[in-house]
Amino acid sequence: MLFNSLSFLIFFPLVCFVYFVIPARIRYLWLLGASYYFYMCWNARYALLMALSTVITYASGLLIGRFRTKARLWVALSFGSNLAILFFFKYANFLLESLQKAAAMVHVQINLPAFDILLPVGISFYTFQALSYTMDVYRREIEPEKNLLKYALFVSFFPQLVAGPIERSKNLLEQVAVPHRFDYDRAAAGLQMMLWGFMEKLILADRAAIFVDAVYGDWQNQIGAMLLLATILFAFQIYCDFGGYSHIAIGAAQVLGIRLVDNFRQPYFAASVQDFWRRWHISLSTWFRDYLYIPLGGNRKGKLRRDLNLMITFLVSGLWHGADWHYVAWGGLNGAFQVIGGRTRALRQKIAGALHIDTKTGSWKLLQKMIAFGLICLTWVFFRADGMSAALGILEKFVTDFRFGTLLGGGVCQYGLDMANLQLLFVAILVLLAVDYLHEKGVRIRDSLARQNTLARWVVCWAALLCVLVFGIWGGEYDASAFIYFQF
Repeated sequence: MLFNSLSFLIFFPLVCFVYFVIPARIRYLWLLGASYYFYMCWNARYALLMALSTVITYASGLLIGRFRTKARLWVALSFGSNLAILFFFKYANFLLESLQKAAAMVHVQINLPAFDILLPVGISFYTFQALSYTMDVYRREIEPEKNLLKYALFVSFFPQLVAGPIERSKNLLEQVAVPHRFDYDRAAAGLQMMLWGFMEKLILADRAAIFVDAVYGDWQNQIGAMLLLATILFAFQIYCDFGGYSHIAIGAAQVLGIRLVDNFRQPYFAASVQDFWRRWHISLSTWFRDYLYIPLGGNRKGKLRRDLNLMITFLVSGLWHGADWHYVAWGGLNGAFQVIGGRTRALRQKIAGALHIDTKTGSWKLLQKMIAFGLICLTWVFFRADGMSAALGILEKFVTDFRFGTLLGGGVCQYGLDMANLQLLFVAILVLLAVDYLHEKGVRIRDSLARQNTLARWVVCWAALLCVLVFGIWGGEYDASAFIYFQF
C-alpha cells in the first residue's frame, strides 16, 4: 500500500479512528494487525519473512538476557540468520553475476544459476531495526521485551515499516507498548507534517522524476549540460521523494501519539560531505555509526585506522542501498570525500590564513555549501545511473560534450515536461529551499502556524491541500507513484 494511494486515504483514518475508540489494553494489537495488513498489501507471503526475523530477534533478546555468559553466541546467531535472509533475497544474484563476470575477465566461462526471486519491500529497513534491538539488549541499553506481540509491533509499525526512519528500540518499543489518547493539537501537527510530505512527493519529486527518467534513460544521446541539469534535479527528486516519505511517516505516527526520529535536516545546506551525512538519512547513518563504525574501532586507533573504518562503513552503506557495483562506488565516493576532507583540513585552513580569507563571512560559507552540493551531485550520478558503465559515460560527457548553450534553445521541453511544468518545478524547488533555510535559521513553520488564529491556520492548510490536488502528479501514465527507497 502506497502512502499516495486512495487505499491509504481510506486505511489511515480508519486505523486512527478504531485505535482511539477501542479499549486501551488492546490498542497495540489493533496496530499490529493493521501493520501486517499494510505490509501484506504488497505480497502476503513475504510477511512470513518479517515474522521470522521478528521471532529470531525476539528469542535472541530473551536468550541474551537469560544466559549472559553466552550472549555473544546469541548475538552472532541473530545477526547471522537475519543477514543470511537479507543476503539471499537481495545479494545472491548479484554475487553470482559478479563471479561470472570475474571469471570471464580471465577467459573462464562458468554457468551459475540465477534465482527467480522478488526483493521483499522494506527488508533492509526492518532487518536493521530488528538487529539493533538485539545489539541494544546485548549492550544492556534496554531490557529484553517479554511480550512477543508488542515486540512484533516494534518491528512492523506501518508508518515507518518499508522506508524508515530506522527506529531504535529505546525510542519506539516503549512507545508502541503504551496506549495513547487522542490529542487534537498533536494530531493537527501530524497531519500538517503529512501534508508537507505529500507536497514534496507529488508536486516536486514526481514531477522531477519525469524529466530525470527521460534524460538518464537515453543518456548516450544527451549532451553533458542536459545530463548535469538532470543530475541536479535528481538531487532534489530523491531528497523530496525520501524526505517526503519520512515526513508522511513521522506525521502519521504523530497522529497516533508516537514520536519518530527526524530523518533529514536541511542536507543541501551542508558545508561539507561529512556535514551532509549528519543531515541525510540520519537514522541509517547513525545506525552504521553505532553498529559498524564504532565497533570497528571508530577514530580511537589512529588516523589511518579511522580512514579505513570510514571507507568500510560507506562501502557497506553503498551495498546496503543496492546490489550493484555502482551503488558501492557511490558509497565509496562519499567515504573518500570525507577522508580527503579530513586529511586536508589543516592544509586548507593554512592556505585560507595565508590568503587572508575570512572563513566566517557569509560568502565563504555559501561557497563551501556550493562545493559540498557539487560533490554530492557527483556521487548522485553513480546512484541514479543504471550501472557503472553508464555512470562513467555520463561523467565523460560532462567533460567532453557539455555544450551549455544547447539548453537555451528550448531543448529542455523535450523530456516529458512542458515549459509551464518546468517553471512550476523550479518554483517548487525555491519553496523547498526557502523552507529549509528558515529551518536552518531556527524558524519552525509549523510552530509559527500554530500561533496564528484558527482561520489563518485553516486557510494555509486548505491552500496547501489544494496545491497538492491541482499541481501534484497523479495517474499511472507517469509511473511515478512508488517511492524510490522502496527498492532498498
